[in-house]
Amino acid sequence: MDSKDMEDTIDLLEVVRALLGRWYLIVLAMIVFGGVMGVYNLFVEKPTYSAEAQIYISNSDSIVSLQEVQLSAALTQDYSSILTSRNVLKKVIADLGLEMDYKQLGTHISVTNPNDTHILKISVTTDEPERSVVIANSLIRFGVDSIFRIVGQETPSVIDYAEGDAVTINKTGLIRHVALGALAGMVLMCGVIVLRFLLDNTIKDEEDVHRLTRYSVLAEIPEYDEDSNNQGGKNRGSRSHRTAGQAA
Repeated sequence: MDSKDMEDTIDLLEVVRALLGRWYLIVLAMIVFGGVMGVYNLFVEKPTYSAEAQIYISNSDSIVSLQEVQLSAALTQDYSSILTSRNVLKKVIADLGLEMDYKQLGTHISVTNPNDTHILKISVTTDEPERSVVIANSLIRFGVDSIFRIVGQETPSVIDYAEGDAVTINKTGLIRHVALGALAGMVLMCGVIVLRFLLDNTIKDEEDVHRLTRYSVLAEIPEYDEDSNNQGGKNRGSRSHRTAGQAA
């Protein structure tokens, strides 16, 4: 192992020592950040509620072809675009008297097509369960009518309207929030400790003198404490200066 590799190894070991020497700060940061995230989860973060409705797309005049050719990704996108179109969303807003524009309403809506099915699932997520339900059902009414008028096929069949007892609650678990907070605290504190270690170029002991200058410490010169001397010599203290010299 050459001298450069040796220095790198020593530096790594010193970083580890610096982290271990301040383990209590790391633990404290984990507790503080984990506690903050726990409080945020319990008292600040509000859950959201998702209401889901389903429709079935078919055409009585071409039922065979529909059985042979499942809804493609492009066709699903067509129906999704109709359901979330500006025209349909504005009708929903007017119907329910919502205090938002169609762009804001669109962010609360998602339309998906399960694989190998003719079913479209419409999910509406808001901060109130009743609101999610009424928006989903209003969207179904106006969306189904628009699909029929635009596509020109048989009116899609409604499989399920949204119901209050089927609403899904969405909220990050308390344990997950606390764990993420503790992890963030640990990473942040470790980063601060390592950064301070890398920026600290002060000499603290004989080992630092020898490592930086390759000289050995020959003697330590005490520093005269004038304040202690003025107080009658009581509690006289001293600090020392290290003198380095090249060993014979």
